[in-house]
Amino acid sequence: MKPAMTRQLFLAAGLACLLSTTVLPAASAQQPATPAAPSSQAPATPAQQPAQPQTQPQAQPNQSGNPDDSSFKITTSVNEVNLIFTVTDKHGNFIPNLKQSDFALLDDQKAPAKVTSFTQQTNLPLRVGILIDASTSIRSRFEFEQQSANEFLLHALRARSDRAFVMGFDSTPTVTQDWTNNLDALQTGVSKLRPGGGTALFDAVYTACRDKLLDVSRGQEPVRRAMVLVSDGADNQSRAYIDDAIKMCQRAETIIYAISTNWTPSRGKGDDVLIKMADETGGRAFFPPSINEISLGFTSIEEELRSQYALTYTPADFKADGAFRTIYLFANDRRYSVRTKKGYFSPKQ
Repeated sequence: MKPAMTRQLFLAAGLACLLSTTVLPAASAQQPATPAAPSSQAPATPAQQPAQPQTQPQAQPNQSGNPDDSSFKITTSVNEVNLIFTVTDKHGNFIPNLKQSDFALLDDQKAPAKVTSFTQQTNLPLRVGILIDASTSIRSRFEFEQQSANEFLLHALRARSDRAFVMGFDSTPTVTQDWTNNLDALQTGVSKLRPGGGTALFDAVYTACRDKLLDVSRGQEPVRRAMVLVSDGADNQSRAYIDDAIKMCQRAETIIYAISTNWTPSRGKGDDVLIKMADETGGRAFFPPSINEISLGFTSIEEELRSQYALTYTPADFKADGAFRTIYLFANDRRYSVRTKKGYFSPKQ
């Protein structure tokens, strides 16, 4: 090979290397820095389901195996996850005014590819399901449940933006008031409930998420979905298992707040059930000390729903295969506890 030709080849190779090292950093500079491992960057999560991937055509090689000018195209994928979370100290007090750099996130054991947004104390519209145990086992406490639920609806919901529905359950779930912002109608729905029969708790939670909170006909508007579950946690009639109910809540991007009606000195299996369902969905279980203080649980839920953070991010190595992707979010200051859902299901193409 002639020396002149050799020099041209070396120059071309050097130019290609220079372009590759310049373009990639420039593209990444336009997006927020994200941790290569759990770092100080905080990602955002899904308040809604991740968006369906949007792709551009891939690069098509020519017959020689190399892309030419007419067929070279770039593939990109956008899969945003919206994450809502709560930060408290060891006393359960909410911690305001934190920044994105105060958190670190792993999605499917990897740092996110990009953090799109981070906001404090979000004020998204609420979509709340009120589920009240109306089985025989809580007959003596039923009136207090109804009164407290009505107080929650009165103080927590904002008629202009929020919506709720009421479901009672014994051996079967029954919707006594469908989605509405009419407080009178919601309170009437609570008052219609009558105790009696067995307890199908898991069936009720599963049905509420599948038929109401996962209702795609309502669109993908940015809202916060939550379920307020008032029960002693006992279940003796369900066909679904607890894991079925939890997975359906995760698919519906719904947080469970459970209020226990078990006021015995010792904790039972029902309490463990409520704790697990709340913990797996990023919510919280409340154990009022007496029947007269059940309204304190509703007050705490109201406060928490209005005192949260929201974060949006693009996962790394995202695959639209319908698989469950785990989320690990923590505060760099270990005095603070972060509560959010344990993961989400990716959309399936």
